[in-house]
Amino acid sequence: MPGPVPVGTFDGRTWGGQGSGRGAIVSKKIDTFVGMNTKIDTRKIEKISKALGDPYRIKIMEAIKKEPDWMQCNTIIEMFNLAQSTVSHHLKQLVDADLLHYEKDGRCSRYKINKEAFGEYVAFLKQMGG
Repeated sequence: MPGPVPVGTFDGRTWGGQGSGRGAIVSKKIDTFVGMNTKIDTRKIEKISKALGDPYRIKIMEAIKKEPDWMQCNTIIEMFNLAQSTVSHHLKQLVDADLLHYEKDGRCSRYKINKEAFGEYVAFLKQMGG
């Protein structure tokens, strides 16, 4: 019989504990990580992390960050050797993760960094680092 399993919280539930099997749920909790930045939840962290998991998306974010105002979609397409549909897909992932603000400008779309959401994500990562 295995010994005590450490108790921890993840995704709003408490896992482990004395006499429980690995992965057993001891009790459900509303709170998430102890001391975690409450402005950003685990689902948002996961979505942002996945969105930034592609090197082209990181390059797109870097390019948009350098622009003092909004960046047109056509400008982004011209910067990379990618099809328009591929760039649009990457931009959609970044918008869906709330990393970019998006506006329709006639037939064109334009984007800028969502500094608040990005700042919350960075603060969470800094907090995780101790």
